[in-house]
Amino acid sequence: MNLPPDIEKARRDIERYARQFGLDFYDVVFELLDYDQLNEVAAFGGFPTRYPHWRFGMEYEELSKSYSYGLSKIYELVINNNPVYAYLMKANAPVEQKLVMAHVFGHADFFKNNLWFSKTNRRMIDAMANHATRVRQHVDRHGVEAVEDFIDACLSLENLIDYHSHFIERQEKKDRRPLAAPREEEPQAVRRLKSKSYMDPYINPPQALEQERVRQEEKSRSRRAFPEEPRRDVLQFLLEHAPLQPWEHDVLSIVREEAYYFAPQGMTKTLNEGWASYWHSTIMTQRALTDSEVVDFADQHAGTLAMSPGRFNPYKIGIELFREIEDRWNKGRFGKEYDECDDLGAKRRWDKKLGLGRQKIFEVRKVYNDVMFIDAFLNEEFCERLKLYTYGYDSRSGQYVVVDRDWRKVKQRLLFSLTNMGQPIVQVVDANYANRGELYLKHRFEGVPLDIEKARDTLRNLHRLWRRPVHLETAEEDERGRLLSYDGAEHKSVRL
Repeated sequence: MNLPPDIEKARRDIERYARQFGLDFYDVVFELLDYDQLNEVAAFGGFPTRYPHWRFGMEYEELSKSYSYGLSKIYELVINNNPVYAYLMKANAPVEQKLVMAHVFGHADFFKNNLWFSKTNRRMIDAMANHATRVRQHVDRHGVEAVEDFIDACLSLENLIDYHSHFIERQEKKDRRPLAAPREEEPQAVRRLKSKSYMDPYINPPQALEQERVRQEEKSRSRRAFPEEPRRDVLQFLLEHAPLQPWEHDVLSIVREEAYYFAPQGMTKTLNEGWASYWHSTIMTQRALTDSEVVDFADQHAGTLAMSPGRFNPYKIGIELFREIEDRWNKGRFGKEYDECDDLGAKRRWDKKLGLGRQKIFEVRKVYNDVMFIDAFLNEEFCERLKLYTYGYDSRSGQYVVVDRDWRKVKQRLLFSLTNMGQPIVQVVDANYANRGELYLKHRFEGVPLDIEKARDTLRNLHRLWRRPVHLETAEEDERGRLLSYDGAEHKSVRL
């Protein structure tokens, strides 16, 4: 860390202020880069040592052009590591550098203390360098085209993981089963109790015997099923059972490991950005700002939190929810007594002066993710205050207009977009479909049909790894089932 003296002094001051407010974080290493270097690092997801792939070059080009045309500008880039690495842009004004550093310390505290980051690799910058070395070795042995094509297939499937698998044991840890079709087992005969012939209908009632026979048949089918339970972590299943070459297995494991590293960031985007915004606002307005910097700070801060109708800004929603929680718990506006109060005037004047707000927001920071955050704290008053309505485009006026003011619908749409990070839930249900070793997956339909073109691309890339025909069961808007299949040569679609 080799910062100019004025920025280094501001860094030390802001770090001290952050710790005084109770933030707890690993050491933060700041790097000062020009815009081109920062775009390059951002294209690699914050890891300059990441493995080479054309996708990162495309992202760099997009970021560079967007900056050159004045369409966007990277203010902060920080990665979850120990120590935390953060990047500052040389061209930023002093007040911008201070704001970004205060924001970074908020992120650093969140990375260290939030439950959903507790299973992440805190030495990921070293792991990324190791991944890059391994990928380059595979390129040297098998050629650029073969390795990049396989990485393309893996990256298109990187969302087929189980985002909660580090916290939920979904299946018993058993020996891995072979890919070959399991041996058929004869169902055992139903056990009858000894009895006299005239008592047999009472001791062994036919209805009970039939139920036992059906139960044993179901148990036998369950033993034959492969996998025995649906598997949400499709990448893990492929690693265990797909006929991959050793280098392909290694590349897929790298893609899966990095997907799980980035998963908590997607699961806590609103919470994380809201927390960092809350603290950069608090630190700057209460401690770090000089009189001459107030207007510039207000301009930058307002730009960060701007939100137009129909657009979801995680910075704005996050910081406002934290402020709402702090205010409610300071005034005691929670619990059974408050919820059951029917006097709107009394509710507006409600203030028990409990002073529990700061304690509560630290608790929320520690335990919640975005779905829990929105579900627990977004209420009617909050939606009305921020004008969170359902908007639609009016072709006559050429503007977005309010279509519905029901806050429950707004909340429902937000939760739906955040569940599973907005990705469809797909599970492996049969790896020996039709007794031919074909892979059968099922999409959990929740009212939104799959994008057929993307589904076909996914099947094509799954076939690249499985080497045999693959099938995906889904549903359409009328909730009628449809089976999409790919055999390596052509796509098929059949109504179920």
